[in-house]
Amino acid sequence: MNWTTLVSAEDLAAVLGNPQVVVVDCRFVLAGADPSAGEVAWRQSHVPGAGYAHLDRDLSDHDKPAREGRHPLPDAENFCATLVRLGVTPQSQVVAYDAGDGAMAAARFWWLLRLLGHRRVAVLDGGFARWSALGLPLETTAPVLRKGHYEARFDLAGMVSAGEMRMLAATASGNVLDARAPERYRGEIEPLDKVAGRIPGARNRPYALNLRDGRFKSAHELREEFAPLLGAHAAQEIVLYCGSGVTACHNLLAMEHAGLSGARIFPPSWSGWIDDPGNTVAKGD
Repeated sequence: MNWTTLVSAEDLAAVLGNPQVVVVDCRFVLAGADPSAGEVAWRQSHVPGAGYAHLDRDLSDHDKPAREGRHPLPDAENFCATLVRLGVTPQSQVVAYDAGDGAMAAARFWWLLRLLGHRRVAVLDGGFARWSALGLPLETTAPVLRKGHYEARFDLAGMVSAGEMRMLAATASGNVLDARAPERYRGEIEPLDKVAGRIPGARNRPYALNLRDGRFKSAHELREEFAPLLGAHAAQEIVLYCGSGVTACHNLLAMEHAGLSGARIFPPSWSGWIDDPGNTVAKGD
């Protein structure tokens, strides 16, 4: 096993019980819903052996200031503690899943683990929805997890700082992609943040375009779709953001699956950008 982007439900089912495989349930419901809903769903039914990682509690640090966005990154030490609880070691093949499309918040878990230098981590394509639809095994009791061990630091080279983002916005270099829905990108509506609009110079690649029938499109198709957005830029020059740094990870996963490796994420994303009154806002097409 060397799954580094996506894995099918069938392939994961074939190796359930292998001690090298660690499965993590990341189900979370964002927009105005009960923040415990994903964890409640996990307790009711989950992929056998799957521990649970909560977007707010384990994959974010809400003690950090608003300039770091609605879902500030956890410190590496705290994220490593989550990995230890889940039974992850540097040798583990990790598979993360959420309710369906990977956007909330399996791709975020995948990215955080990659920031630690872990490559054998993948997202379950189609998530819990497809696993259930196929009639694959489910577990209704909390698993007994082996304690893992993990010590590592985040690779800051995978992130874009606020200062660099301000420079990109000023130059409108064309290498920044916004993962939000088009109406939010254009500033027509804003259901979650206090200001509508986008970072100047950004172009729109809604993460939902990465999917067909709840699963990721083929690597070839994704590469063809991202190519016009990259233009003359190498994949390593692309900067990704969204509302709070979560669904941007979906675009990163799609690019990596397509063989377009090395893009970076601006973790504070739109919610962090607008916390600084000195940052400009763009709207419209």
